[in-house]
Amino acid sequence: MARVACGPFARACMPDTYAGYAPCSSAMDLYEKIRTLPTDPGVYLYKDADGKVIYVGKARNLRARVRSYLLAASQANAKTGTLMREAVDLDYILVANEQEALALENNLIKQRKPRFNILLRDDKSYPYVKLTLGDRYPKVFVTRRVRKDGSAYFGPYFPGSLAYRVVDLIHRCFLIPGCKVDLNRYHPRACLQYYIHRCLGPCVEGLTNPDAYASAVRDVQLFLEGRSEELERQLTDRMMDAAAAEHFELAAQLRDQIATIRQLHEKQRIASASDEDMDVFGYHLEDGLLAVNLFHIRAGKIVDRREFFWEEIPQSVFPDSAASDEAASDAVSGGNTGAAPAVFADASDDTPLNASAFFAALLKQMYIDQRYVPRSILLPVHFADRETLAALLREQAGHRVEIAAPLRGEKRSLIDLACQNAKQSFVQRFRVLEPSRQAIQESLADLLMLPELPRRIECFDISHIQGAETVASMVVWEDGAMKKSDYRKFQIKSVTGVDDFASIHEVVSRRYARLQAEAKPMPSLVLIDGGLGQLHAAAAALEALGLATQSLASIAKREEVLYLYGQEDEPIVLDRRSPVLHLIQRIRDESHRFAIGYHRKRREMRDRDSELLAIPGVGARTRQRLLTHFGSLSGVRSASVESLLAVVPQATAASIYHHFHPDSQSTSTLVTIQPDSLSSP
Repeated sequence: MARVACGPFARACMPDTYAGYAPCSSAMDLYEKIRTLPTDPGVYLYKDADGKVIYVGKARNLRARVRSYLLAASQANAKTGTLMREAVDLDYILVANEQEALALENNLIKQRKPRFNILLRDDKSYPYVKLTLGDRYPKVFVTRRVRKDGSAYFGPYFPGSLAYRVVDLIHRCFLIPGCKVDLNRYHPRACLQYYIHRCLGPCVEGLTNPDAYASAVRDVQLFLEGRSEELERQLTDRMMDAAAAEHFELAAQLRDQIATIRQLHEKQRIASASDEDMDVFGYHLEDGLLAVNLFHIRAGKIVDRREFFWEEIPQSVFPDSAASDEAASDAVSGGNTGAAPAVFADASDDTPLNASAFFAALLKQMYIDQRYVPRSILLPVHFADRETLAALLREQAGHRVEIAAPLRGEKRSLIDLACQNAKQSFVQRFRVLEPSRQAIQESLADLLMLPELPRRIECFDISHIQGAETVASMVVWEDGAMKKSDYRKFQIKSVTGVDDFASIHEVVSRRYARLQAEAKPMPSLVLIDGGLGQLHAAAAALEALGLATQSLASIAKREEVLYLYGQEDEPIVLDRRSPVLHLIQRIRDESHRFAIGYHRKRREMRDRDSELLAIPGVGARTRQRLLTHFGSLSGVRSASVESLLAVVPQATAASIYHHFHPDSQSTSTLVTIQPDSLSSP
């Protein structure tokens, strides 16, 4: 497969929304999503709380394969268990067969570099068969690099051993070599390949002639292009003859060669050796709701997928009339839902959607005035201004641009694939996601006895190392998503040492005292990362502020038990697959991540400028030893001279102690080591 001509420029020219797969929604429960997966072949992508792809896999049956991760036996594996603990979302792409899934999996792993795909991380790609048509005497061999050098590339091949079997078959049947001998000049003697009948001998003058060699090359090219029925028949006849003569080893070799030829007939649309870039559209319309999928194919590989959704779209939005394209353009340019413009019109009748007018309007807005336009745009339907728009885009892009709606063949199968994925996107968006979000909110309100559906949850967490640099975080979940603009960081000021309860009391007091002062509304739920001690500390802070009726709960680590304030004797234990538990865990994990990040930043600031460096005799290494031994600067400050002597010399210990206790008579407490005490008894 040839490389895309524009290289990284194509990626740079595309909008930011092209930079990754459109997530189905973080509010949707992962296990509920798994239950709705199709049973078709495809590729699945697990994502963490930050939306980053952490694992890419392929499956012949998506639902069966992904559901296997939920089995206890699977999660007993360290890698799978860790993966499922970190995965909070799932995306997938449907393909036609397992070979295509393998090709797409390879592409996505190289693009996303997910950290759980350890075994598949290498610098290799799937192999191609290269026919060097530009040489005087072309060769054929396996390569993993595709260049624009005038050669013909065929593949990629799955599994990788198939490419080597193909080349071996060509050497045996067509006698075209793959050696490293320079064939631009003649040599005095042929190599071993000629004598074992695997080469026509173009390296020695007189062993073959250019016409015979060119004929063999044409046969190889036809074979690699898939027109190999006659060859298969010949090999079958030879295999039967060898078997009848009881030459079973030869018959087995011929059997393998026939299997190789048959494998080559398998269509591989996702990865082909085409140099053409294309965008492929598919859509699904139902009950006035529309989903569109756009596949970006670069150098023959799917590199991105984009999802668009139009809600409450009437099927009569685009009537069949001369003004339909203009009406569609006005409709598409309206509001925005799911990264796509909203469509509006009067639902006065039940006329079906005019898809031609719709795609005409959509393409105009997507490609006019864009810096990069692919060479081919494939649509499920034709529209009237197709040639006009193509001419405009050709002038704009400076290269050929084709807008087509193929009715059959390989390109039509790509459109069908996009439509199939659009249908699945429709199901996830309109049939599963919204009811699930509503159900989760209702379940959470019922479980925690909230007076109304929760719209805003604020979660607190404390982070420190043995009491050093204690900080707190507050994260916010609002209307189904994390609201990062409302996140807050707190530096604990009134607490020394290890006291998580006092730290929670301080941060809750500071947060809601400020809300009261600013006359802002309280959240639907205050969530604390911790057990009963942290819960009671937060409750005491709220009561001191006169907020005793505020809904308050905590989630204990490891046990994953929920404690509702006022009913601590009846802890709530949810099923590990409960969407309510997953929502609370996600919010808790986000607060933990945010707190740890702030704590690490504070430690870096502390390490860069330490008070210890101002003490005579204390350098960078001594400072590091002291902090490692005592855990923090406060630990060094409270250490006795005897404790300091375990880390530093006597003079340095005295300097450190005097620095932190200038009024003390520390000389009387210094331990004097007599020389006699060092001698042997």
